[in-house]
Amino acid sequence: MRPIRTTLLACLSIAAISAAQAQSQPPLKLGAILDMSGLYADITGTGSETAAKMAAEDFGGTVLGRKIEIIAADHLNKADLASSIARDMLDNQGVEAIIDVAASATALAAGEIAKARNKIIMYSGPGSVRLSNEACGPYTIHYSYDTFAQANVSGLASVKQGLDTWFFLSADYAFGQDLERDTANVVKASGGKVLGGVKHPINTSDFSSFLLQAQSSNAKVIGLANAGGDTINAIKQAAEFGITRKGGQKILPLLAFITDIDSIGLETAQGLLIAGAFYWDLNDDTRAFSKRFMERTKRVPTSAQAGLYSETMHYLQAVKAAGTTDAAAVMMKMKEMPVNDFFARNGKIREDGRMVHDMYLFEVKKPSESKGRWDYYKLLATVPGDQAFQPLSESRCPLVKK
Repeated sequence: MRPIRTTLLACLSIAAISAAQAQSQPPLKLGAILDMSGLYADITGTGSETAAKMAAEDFGGTVLGRKIEIIAADHLNKADLASSIARDMLDNQGVEAIIDVAASATALAAGEIAKARNKIIMYSGPGSVRLSNEACGPYTIHYSYDTFAQANVSGLASVKQGLDTWFFLSADYAFGQDLERDTANVVKASGGKVLGGVKHPINTSDFSSFLLQAQSSNAKVIGLANAGGDTINAIKQAAEFGITRKGGQKILPLLAFITDIDSIGLETAQGLLIAGAFYWDLNDDTRAFSKRFMERTKRVPTSAQAGLYSETMHYLQAVKAAGTTDAAAVMMKMKEMPVNDFFARNGKIREDGRMVHDMYLFEVKKPSESKGRWDYYKLLATVPGDQAFQPLSESRCPLVKK
């Protein structure tokens, strides 16, 4: 009995020492800059904060003897506020890395602050392809999706179906501009035509004038280069005007999340083509994570929230492997290590910071096909990452050697 007792006491002593070390060391803080109250709150918001905290807990709560802390702040969709928050997190709060940032304009602003301080910043919520092109940096990672992949997956599939004339209704900021440009390039390269477009202010409640312009173009497709509440309002109002029912035009949201479909309802959303990086009901692994997420949030995770869990976990694994929080050493490990979890299989972070992984094309189910709330998508195609994302040969990132 004595050897067993001695071994048990030794284990308890080691655990006590580890706990004491974790308490004496400063916490490792990750700063999530999110839209907690605006039109992207359902896409990121408190759900993203929850996802990051789940990753920290699942990792074990500590790394290198330091307690892992997730701190979150609301940028109110203001780029200057995002900059201020990022500066305060890195300069005053001891944050080691910034995660999410939630929207493209705010991400571009926060990214400049992180780059100036040689700190890692990982984007899950924002979509602008500029983040891994002109705005790339040695410590930036664009994780979940981007405007190039969204355009490549849904735009190309639509043109192949004969939907070859387009009119764009785009949010007038970095994300909307990039999504329109990337989709227009895909349409033209596939033999289609762009008949026109109109820009709208972010967080618009009345789309009537914009939709009438799109309707009068007689384009087969009205491409929505916007997101969140803007996408929801545009689709609902298009249905109210009878644009798709009477005129035969197709509304195509170039970026839509499962929470958007839930808000719109299957009666209106049925038949929409959706490009995405994640769906909760894709396989056993996605269902297992989503079940745990739903227990906390009462809703399924969006691709941005699932991606935030994955990027947080990947970062912590890299810190452990590197044996340090030094940004250069951690980034080296993050690029060396493949991403293999419920979010991605054999994902790879390239030199431009783009995390390359499979993308998916879904069709929204008819009400009669759905088994209940959140059962909204049918998988049409899986697009390999090297076909979905911008090739390095076309990169505008100064870090890419050509």
